[in-house]
Amino acid sequence: MRSSPHALPLGVLTYLLLSQVCSGIKWLALSHTPASLHINQTQHCKQLPGMVSSQAQLCRSNLELMQTIIQAAREVKKTCQKTFTDMRWNCSSIDIPVDAPKYRPDLDRGTREAAFVYALSAATISHTIARACTTGDLRLCSCGPIPAEIPEPGYRWGGCADNLHYGLIMGSKFSDAPMKMKRSGSHANKLMHLHNSEVGRQVLRDALVMKCKCHGVSGSCSIRTCWRGLQDLREIAMDLKTKYLSATKVVHRPMGTRKQLVPKDIDIRPVRENELVYLQSSPDFCTKNEKQGSVGTQDRQCNKTSAGSDSCDLMCCGRGYNPYTEKLVERCHCKYHWCCYVTCKKCERIVERYVCK
Repeated sequence: MRSSPHALPLGVLTYLLLSQVCSGIKWLALSHTPASLHINQTQHCKQLPGMVSSQAQLCRSNLELMQTIIQAAREVKKTCQKTFTDMRWNCSSIDIPVDAPKYRPDLDRGTREAAFVYALSAATISHTIARACTTGDLRLCSCGPIPAEIPEPGYRWGGCADNLHYGLIMGSKFSDAPMKMKRSGSHANKLMHLHNSEVGRQVLRDALVMKCKCHGVSGSCSIRTCWRGLQDLREIAMDLKTKYLSATKVVHRPMGTRKQLVPKDIDIRPVRENELVYLQSSPDFCTKNEKQGSVGTQDRQCNKTSAGSDSCDLMCCGRGYNPYTEKLVERCHCKYHWCCYVTCKKCERIVERYVCK
């Protein structure tokens, strides 16, 4: 029997079979989708890993949207790892092999780290869809609406606003789908993941700011054309990282007629809508521990002169570090030539680096 030119490897098919009960972020496995696979037929949805039935249905009814969602999955991984590059937990576990049955315990349990990843995932998918509307990559949507309020003198509404409304609707419909299934883990975990996903979307709403472009003779900027645009994803991720560092531990207990999440140590108040929450404490991530989802910090690069979380003392957990040298080749002695190009020489320099023992 001849295989389809777009048939997925055996590992991906194994993954699909193992993912009967999916965690809410299994859709991030879409980042492994081959670049050669263009989602333009409904049968392609069966070849995409990590989706639950309702996500597959959304795929079949919104084929054009799937390339944007695949891009969002890649952005989540890249942004998470870049945001935590200076900390012991560096989001490396988000990049599991496509045929792995589940994530490591740091993301599969109700940890602080899982709280961040769910919030970032929810924000990123809506952010990516909203931007795709603006750039014209999606025919299903267009620019966001012009604000109703009258701008100040010298300002006028124009340009193409990011379509946050459409991004939030379609993003939440896709990313929240696994948590709304009957067989998707404990009720406490579902509540936690849905709450943190909404926190991510709220940070995204707050990231919709006024952006302007100047017009006028000789750059006088007598008139500014303005629109509502989203901040870059890295800024949103940094806001969520701040919430991660101050996240609240919660417990699942009866409140009235049903069980809810309440702060573990502060029973006198409900969970705030803008705070990340977690159910289980995390390890210190100093040493490798598969059961806890820690890969350890051995051989991680550290900063000898830093006083922050990337310092060799904190990153290496007091074990010490080893120095090594690295040769860098950089552009130097650049010269501008009229008109209009720049020439540079190549310079070499030796830098000293440090890695944890």
